[in-house]
Amino acid sequence: MKKTFLASAVLGCLMATSAQAATVVGFKIGGDYWRADTSGTFSDKGQPQQGFDYSSSAQGSYWIAVEHPLPFIPNLKIRENSLDQKGSLTNADFSFNGHDFKGNVTSYTDLSNTDFVLYYELLDNDILSFDLGAAYKLMNGSLRVQDPGHPEEKDVDSGIVMGYASTHVSMPGLGLFGFADLMLGVNESKVHDYAIGLGWEFDGMAVDTRVRVGYREFAFDVNNFSGISADTKFDGYFAGVEISF
Repeated sequence: MKKTFLASAVLGCLMATSAQAATVVGFKIGGDYWRADTSGTFSDKGQPQQGFDYSSSAQGSYWIAVEHPLPFIPNLKIRENSLDQKGSLTNADFSFNGHDFKGNVTSYTDLSNTDFVLYYELLDNDILSFDLGAAYKLMNGSLRVQDPGHPEEKDVDSGIVMGYASTHVSMPGLGLFGFADLMLGVNESKVHDYAIGLGWEFDGMAVDTRVRVGYREFAFDVNNFSGISADTKFDGYFAGVEISF
């Protein structure tokens, strides 16, 4: 009887612990609308970089994150970033992907990418949170140049190992918070992606909602990356929303 009681007690404790752990696993889903200006240059590896005239346009990001209580196992965030812009150049005289371009040309700069982030919550309280980890930014875009009769395109599809840090400072009772996120290239040290801003948090019964506004900059300064060299930047103000449950 005692063994049966002990086994039942142990089983009950394990089930309670498992249920408690399940309740503290959190999910975050969000998205940003980003009005970004584009500037910069690109070329084939070893060729003089060409500058193009760009205008501002709408870009976007969306993400999902999973946070859990398991020790030593990092949390996971996956973020998709859509970054593409059309440019133009008059009186061109250069070669791209083996073709000579002259006169008026159009460029299509697509630096869309996916971030895979592994991070630890080093601080997490009602006032301050701080996350630290590493990321892999997988580029899945292309660079394209065309004149009236001939297009040439090169894929930008390599990856960048990056450091990751994020902080969140709240004002208790007001719902107001400030935040900063930073990704800094390791194998490509001149690549960075950062955002700073303010937001408002609304607590709900089942989900919490955060509305955010801020400034973001993505700089892509590389040499011989997927066979191209570039010094291109997307930067501007954004607004977005994130829900957690």
